[in-house]
Amino acid sequence: MFVCQHIVLFFTLKEKITFGIMSSMLNIQSPIKDEIRNFEPYFRNTIKSKVPLLEIITNYILRRKGKQMRPMFVFLSAKINGQVSDASYVAASFIELLHTATLIHDDVVDESYQRRGFFSLNAIWKNKISVLVGDYFLSRGLLLAVETKQFDLLKIVSEAVQEMSEGELLQIEKARKLDITEEVYYEIIRKKTASLIASCTACGAKSVGASDEAVAKMKQIGEDIGMAFQIKDDLFDYEKTNLTGKPSGNDLKEKKLTLPLIHALKNCSSKERREIVKIVKTKKKTTKQIQKVVDFVHKYKGIEYSIEVMIKYKNSALNLLETFNENEAKNSLKSLIEYSISRQK
Repeated sequence: MFVCQHIVLFFTLKEKITFGIMSSMLNIQSPIKDEIRNFEPYFRNTIKSKVPLLEIITNYILRRKGKQMRPMFVFLSAKINGQVSDASYVAASFIELLHTATLIHDDVVDESYQRRGFFSLNAIWKNKISVLVGDYFLSRGLLLAVETKQFDLLKIVSEAVQEMSEGELLQIEKARKLDITEEVYYEIIRKKTASLIASCTACGAKSVGASDEAVAKMKQIGEDIGMAFQIKDDLFDYEKTNLTGKPSGNDLKEKKLTLPLIHALKNCSSKERREIVKIVKTKKKTTKQIQKVVDFVHKYKGIEYSIEVMIKYKNSALNLLETFNENEAKNSLKSLIEYSISRQK
């Protein structure tokens, strides 16, 4: 009976959190609700194929789509600077296609068999098919931009994809050597995460004919949001999960040094640093070892420091956003920025 009560309480809490997230997202989407509703069939049409297997796989991908954050950034940025146009839909679809392609390829490279609680493509259809599907999404994105003659958007997003690849390779290199500094960490997350969100906000503005100055500002806003967003992601590694009551330590398992740990290593003694680095280098870490690293991070205020940096980037984005005229979309983007650092997962 005691266990059943706790299970009921857990699912009640989960439902409340889910409902709260849905309500928050609906409020944020309010100025672009028509665009978000129209985007799904538009996007679905861009990935149509006469190959039955590809249709099955793309339907599986569409069924497990997340909160549509990237299209939201595109459409809100467009509405801050003008009226949503056909080019705005091209931008949102193009970015979503390329982003999906990178996620599929990432799962193959990382040998990851789950994404957002669902089986990844490589878990079901194996690596060869997954890589080909990723290539298909990439080519569809490029063709969409070329066919609609949106070459400015193509340039913005292609630069982001290049940076994402460079960021991933830089992170792999540093994970091998474990010599990452705070400055290198910022460079990695700027390339890996922030560049994509920056391309969303820049493309949104560009799609409605905004000035070069406005596009540059929107791009910087997106980059600041992306930096804050990734630091928030990195903090989850040190928080207790609902299921186990213990920190996940996923980044630690993959030998990824993120800001909380980098800050702690910077401020500890040489002896402590050697001990912690030795644990991080260990291939199969025990729960006890992961907890030791988490305690070490807390001891040297790595969480508090990371939160300060995250808020700094958030405030930078909000301050720059204040230079734009007031409208509903601007208020929603403010809320989306706040959501990015207050989300639960």
